[in-house]
Amino acid sequence: MPPIPPVTKALMLICTAIFCLQAFVPLDGLFALWPIGSSMFWPWQVLTYAFLHGSLMHLFFNMLGLWMFGSELEQLWGQRRYLQFLLAGVLAAALTQLAFTWVTQSMEATIGASGGLFALLLAYGMLFPNRMIMPLFPPIPMRARTFVFVFGGLELVLGYIDRGGGIAHFAHLGGMAGGYLMIRYWRRQPPFGRR
Repeated sequence: MPPIPPVTKALMLICTAIFCLQAFVPLDGLFALWPIGSSMFWPWQVLTYAFLHGSLMHLFFNMLGLWMFGSELEQLWGQRRYLQFLLAGVLAAALTQLAFTWVTQSMEATIGASGGLFALLLAYGMLFPNRMIMPLFPPIPMRARTFVFVFGGLELVLGYIDRGGGIAHFAHLGGMAGGYLMIRYWRRQPPFGRR
């Protein structure tokens, strides 16, 4: 289990503090990601939604993933690049969810750091593909690359099956796509140029 580096620790503490604040102050109206077609959308929500969580379990699993995958990536990349990567994942997830709600005419708000977390998951699988990890569900040891494929495939399938389940599956996939594009940008791979 990796130690918790400063940015990851700060993000975990901020998300936990905001979750506690949500019990007393209704923050969703201004800071959740509302669809563009609603009267509740504001531009800052493409970032602030990631700090809100809907339940203790939602918070727990997102912070567990942030710690498991983010800690090692922050140590590898450094604080600045790590924050840039997380921002890319969160923004890509937000844009994907806004497009999804526009197409489906949904008026549900989106909250949670899962888009950024799925970007971290993808990066972990790309950088440490053969690292063995033990997920909580299912509790079967698997390589990081396999874990990424399994969870990405599940999100794609559930995105089509579970449209009204309250989970932003396509936002998770958008976070993965944003992380993938960020890594390609850093490596100067197409569509961002040559190595």
